[in-house]
Amino acid sequence: MKNILVTGGCGFIGSNFIHYLLAESDFTGRIINVDKLTYAGNLENLTGIAERFSKRYDFIKADICDRKAMSEIFNNYKIDAVCHFAAESHVDRSIAKPDAFIKTNILGTFNLLELSKNRVGLFHHISTDEVYGSLGEDGLFTEDMPYRPNSPYSASKASSDHLVRAYNKTYLLPVTISNCSNNYGQYQFPEKLIPLIILNSLEGKPLPVYGDGRNIRDWLYVEDHCKAVWLIMKNGTRGETYNVGGNCEMRNIDIVGMVCDIMDEITPCHNGKSSRELITFVKDRPGHDLRYAIDSGKLQRELGWHPDESFESGIRKTIKWYIDNKGWVDRVKNVHH
Repeated sequence: MKNILVTGGCGFIGSNFIHYLLAESDFTGRIINVDKLTYAGNLENLTGIAERFSKRYDFIKADICDRKAMSEIFNNYKIDAVCHFAAESHVDRSIAKPDAFIKTNILGTFNLLELSKNRVGLFHHISTDEVYGSLGEDGLFTEDMPYRPNSPYSASKASSDHLVRAYNKTYLLPVTISNCSNNYGQYQFPEKLIPLIILNSLEGKPLPVYGDGRNIRDWLYVEDHCKAVWLIMKNGTRGETYNVGGNCEMRNIDIVGMVCDIMDEITPCHNGKSSRELITFVKDRPGHDLRYAIDSGKLQRELGWHPDESFESGIRKTIKWYIDNKGWVDRVKNVHH
């Protein structure tokens, strides 16, 4: 893998992956980052990377749905591996406006697969645990469970997963797929649960929690996810899917409470009130899956991966990052209002 095309490399997980690959991993090649720079993509997530790694990093603003532009990139840069993060990913947005999700997540992935076949040595596709639908009180998502997506977002990701698998079976394109649980960490767009709670708490604003807050998610620190992706790209069996989870199931209300307590400890404010007093329950989202929980056993057994951060250590790092990077937050928010 000399020339890796990273799609969506200015987004939350993609930018963390580029930081990890260039600064902390054993990768010695070149990264070509293609991002359309929608609301969730932000060049500032990669400040300093182009300067530090000028010979090993290129950024091109392009849309993966634009076959001609993408074809030129594949040719000009002699792309020999793809790591595909680019996706519309916010469930609430997919409920309000599904069109962009169908286009980017399905047609965009199809374009990349067409350009990759007979050319690249690996196509790694980043997906989500949401494709499996909702779990009951117990059990875990495993790689061989049937797909049962419940939102337009998860349905579009399920479609792209099936396309990637089909290109492996039909055209023998070497692929790997990873389905991950909820990521959190630095550079996450402020509309997502954890940054939203941190930032609203800082400003003394209400902390919105859907329904009764009992929905359960498995949480994964973004850098642990990046390490897993690189491990799968290097050592994963081609044609296989790997689930990546943080072994950390928590109810939304407990996450919010934990963030509140750490916020009170680090930056006590709100005229003596605790951040927990800002918690506000709001109407639940339609089709809101009750519980996601991932079994990462295959990844641990076959590739020796395990998360380095506990939720407690990861969330402290995350809170500290948002407090220390208020400028980044303000600029991201201002661009999109």
